[in-house]
Amino acid sequence: MPTIMLVDDDPHIRELICLYVSNEGFHPIQAENGAMALKLMEQEIIDLVVLDIMMPVMDGWELCAELRRLYPDTPLLMVTAKGETGQKIKGFDLGADDYVVKPFEPLELVARIKALLKRYKIASSQSIQLGSILLDRQSYKVRRGSEEFILPPKEFELLFKLGSYPGQIFTREQLIEQIWGPHYTGDDRTVDVHIKRLRERFSANDQEPPSFHIATVYGLGYRLVVEK
Repeated sequence: MPTIMLVDDDPHIRELICLYVSNEGFHPIQAENGAMALKLMEQEIIDLVVLDIMMPVMDGWELCAELRRLYPDTPLLMVTAKGETGQKIKGFDLGADDYVVKPFEPLELVARIKALLKRYKIASSQSIQLGSILLDRQSYKVRRGSEEFILPPKEFELLFKLGSYPGQIFTREQLIEQIWGPHYTGDDRTVDVHIKRLRERFSANDQEPPSFHIATVYGLGYRLVVEK
């Protein structure tokens, strides 16, 4: 049973979320601020954190940064009243995986929790299946039907990162840091160039429909969408 930690200074919001996640078979625990959440992380095995931004003692921004530093493999879902694009970018840059704006539908929140847990399960694997395409990180090979080929390393890592978290938005800054490294000093538009190359390599053709596409989320970044 996955354990979901709910971090919000509003007890009514916490109770509402607890009710819905419990009904879906999850085990919820509660924290009223970021400092309490960090203490609970030391005591419990937490599978996912749902956190508010505006909280006393330690707000959601600081908590998000600390969680991503200390627990890099824990999914983080921000729930906040701040819906401006700039706030979303800040959340993604700090390491949030998804973002829900109040007021929200509880069932939508539960659906996003399930999607995040699924993404992270995929991310822990060394191979990813994207429709008819298989990415093998151990050999850095791409298999498409009977065809097998090797991508340039940065293209492979970029595609593997996006494919590990289908539907999740990554900013250019996140991709630069995670693929090229924190000391990269080149133009961040290199991400755009690599995305363009990947789109060209995996574009649709007459023989085979596309397995996925890389969508541009204007003002935010990129996300990979697996075709149904």
